[in-house]
Amino acid sequence: MARLSHQDWLDRAARLRPVTVHHIDGADHAGDGDTFTVIAPRDGRPLAEPARAGQREVDLAVAAARRAFDTGVWPRLAPAERGRALIRFADAIEAHREELALTVALEMGKPVTEAYDIELRAVAACFRWYGEVADKLIDEAPQTGPDALALVTREPVGVVAAVVPWNFPLTMAAWKVAPALAAGCTVVLKPAEQSPLSALRLGRLGAEAGLPPGVFNVVAGEGPTAGRALGLHPDVDVLAFTGSTAVGRHFLRYAADSNLKRVWLELGGKSPNIVLPDADPIAAAASAAWGVFFNQGEMCTAPSRLLVHSSIAEHVTDAVLERARALRIGDPLDPATTMGALVSAAHLARVRAHIAGAQAAGARLRTGGERVDRPGHFLEPTVFDRVAPDMALAREEVFGPVLAVLTFDTEDEAIRLANATEYGLAAGVWTTNLSAAHRISRSVRAGTVWVNCYEEGGLNVPFGGMKQSGHGRDKSLHALEKYTDPKTTWIRL
Repeated sequence: MARLSHQDWLDRAARLRPVTVHHIDGADHAGDGDTFTVIAPRDGRPLAEPARAGQREVDLAVAAARRAFDTGVWPRLAPAERGRALIRFADAIEAHREELALTVALEMGKPVTEAYDIELRAVAACFRWYGEVADKLIDEAPQTGPDALALVTREPVGVVAAVVPWNFPLTMAAWKVAPALAAGCTVVLKPAEQSPLSALRLGRLGAEAGLPPGVFNVVAGEGPTAGRALGLHPDVDVLAFTGSTAVGRHFLRYAADSNLKRVWLELGGKSPNIVLPDADPIAAAASAAWGVFFNQGEMCTAPSRLLVHSSIAEHVTDAVLERARALRIGDPLDPATTMGALVSAAHLARVRAHIAGAQAAGARLRTGGERVDRPGHFLEPTVFDRVAPDMALAREEVFGPVLAVLTFDTEDEAIRLANATEYGLAAGVWTTNLSAAHRISRSVRAGTVWVNCYEEGGLNVPFGGMKQSGHGRDKSLHALEKYTDPKTTWIRL
């Protein structure tokens, strides 16, 4: 794609007609006329009025998925056929990449160039990857005596409900929908109420790519209604959720109160980024600044705690400050923008409350902290140092562009600080000492540890958390374990 100008994106936004109806059983479904409002973070104005799913719409979507699984063709297709359908889905996403990137930027506030270059590339790649591996999986035939044959097959679990957040609305959907479909399951997707429009468009694209009716359904609505209905639904076999730890607890309760469905959770994070004294301070600072301010800091893996050795703390912090001040905050539709808007006025207020709390607790504000004086929900990139380990800023997830700098003097102290949180999603380690890198990465309780980099990796490696960051893994072949059951068949010969 030739690079579009700010005016090009504005013109396309003016012509965009977002999908505002549910996708149920292979067709548009307008519901009963009840709607809710999606606000554009870039200017605070209403963007669209999508249909609001309640119990009735959720029941219809789950019933369609149930029929498609119990009596439909999808779980009975040869895996290669399912794989080809997912590859067609990836092709459709690629063909509509510009439209989908624009929709994501409008509904959740990230720069449109990041939506196009990063998110939509990842979404198409995810569907393509699972399409390509769908027929590469191998069942087991354990050794037995000569009078028997044992088979262990991986069977699709059934109906999967996927409830995903607003920060990466299509990436998180793809990480759940693609492996579930590859396994032969049927899916009901509920996007976050802040960012439903791109997911509703994805539902149509799935039908256009040839997914049979009922295989992939999308309903838009709020968590306490549509999300709760999916969590309690007796015909949902597995629920996969990415979001806050507080909401994850609700889904576990819903499962206990209904059919004991399995609930897979990818939750919050307070990721430490550890810089040892032998590390390249400029490279570490550049990565730290990029990681915590990318996507406006609205990332569960954001390295929001910079743990830096006291001997280089000032040097590293100054380099982070330089990069924070160089960020260009502006309209997400402007290709020159490097940091967009926070998703909502309510979320902006929550992040600002964290900033005020850190100042009251005695942390030193080095840069940022203020709302940007323009329409929309914009916040300056913010850096605190002199953060004590017991401060809320060092323990609680902010989910915004706010960095807490803490110092340490020994490797053991760095590990203790890194693990002094209820979360365990990700971590970074910066060092030229291979032994130290191994020791620390094995000692930090996190699902992913990056060494001398951050947010790297491909679809062939698993992603997920420990402790209160959740359980189960997205990405890689391990994701298929969430959507299949091993079945033993013992045959007497």
